[in-house]
Amino acid sequence: MDAIDHQIISCLVADARASYAEIGNTVGLSAPAVKRRVDKLLDSGVLRGFTAVVDPEALGWGTEAFVEVHFGGNVTPAEIRSSLEPLAEVVAAYTVSGAADAIVHLRAASIHHLETALERLRAVDMVDRTVSTVVLSTLLERPPAPGGEG
Repeated sequence: MDAIDHQIISCLVADARASYAEIGNTVGLSAPAVKRRVDKLLDSGVLRGFTAVVDPEALGWGTEAFVEVHFGGNVTPAEIRSSLEPLAEVVAAYTVSGAADAIVHLRAASIHHLETALERLRAVDMVDRTVSTVVLSTLLERPPAPGGEG
């Protein structure tokens, strides 16, 4: 990857719907040259795809929490993932260092819905205990810096 690839990624992060011609005007390349570079970035896995960014609150899922999950015994990341995938309220999950085995990001329509989701999470056979933190407001949320800066 060179500086132009980083510029192209920055353009796509800012507006994934920008045309190759628009990006080309910004980075000083023709639309076909931008397309070739984007294709290479997709093929190499640097770009994983394009997606719409949805406001969960607008969809009625504005209640969220981060949950430390402690599992009993030795549980592999694959087992953790497979135990969490059936829970629709789990929007992300991470294995972590420290006391917890995983951190789970939940979204729900209400506190009552969140409580129900937590009950279902705690009912997973391997789950020993959870520690929940409900989000009150989002102070900062940004995409990864394309150049690895920041």
